[in-house]
Amino acid sequence: MPLPVSILDLATVARDQTVAESLAGIVSLAQKAEETGYKRVWYAEHHNMASIASSATSVLIAHVAAHTNSIRLGSGGIMLPNHAPLTVAEQFGTLETLHSGRIDLGLGRAPGGDQNTMRALRRDAASAETFPQDVLELQGYLRGQSRIPGVNAYPGKGTDVPLYILGSSL
Repeated sequence: MPLPVSILDLATVARDQTVAESLAGIVSLAQKAEETGYKRVWYAEHHNMASIASSATSVLIAHVAAHTNSIRLGSGGIMLPNHAPLTVAEQFGTLETLHSGRIDLGLGRAPGGDQNTMRALRRDAASAETFPQDVLELQGYLRGQSRIPGVNAYPGKGTDVPLYILGSSL
């Protein structure tokens, strides 16, 4: 039985390359990965880095999904402290609705940039402290079991996008 192999793509932009060329390259890489039997490609969320073009991770996933047919695509990962759980549920619920059975949602709690970038994202250092509760809130939206009465993710509700918790420590 072959071992399933996947790719984590940082969507790097080389010095002699435009962002548009980099984005065309990640589409090409995903297509080649699909052709050769890779299981999935994930994109990492990084901000304020001229050499990485994956800051708008869900938009990037949508673009690659529109140019591939079967490979699973996802985030490795969405830094949940940078986003409201409802917004993430709506974005990934939309992706799952458009590309059924092909979307993964990896979640992390790091800021995805330096302190100034974190402030520019309108976050503060305490945002990471609510990560466990934010994951449960997000999961509730995707399962159609909202933890906030009267609030649902549309699209998103009932899509059950698989969640993966990323981390390097307990």
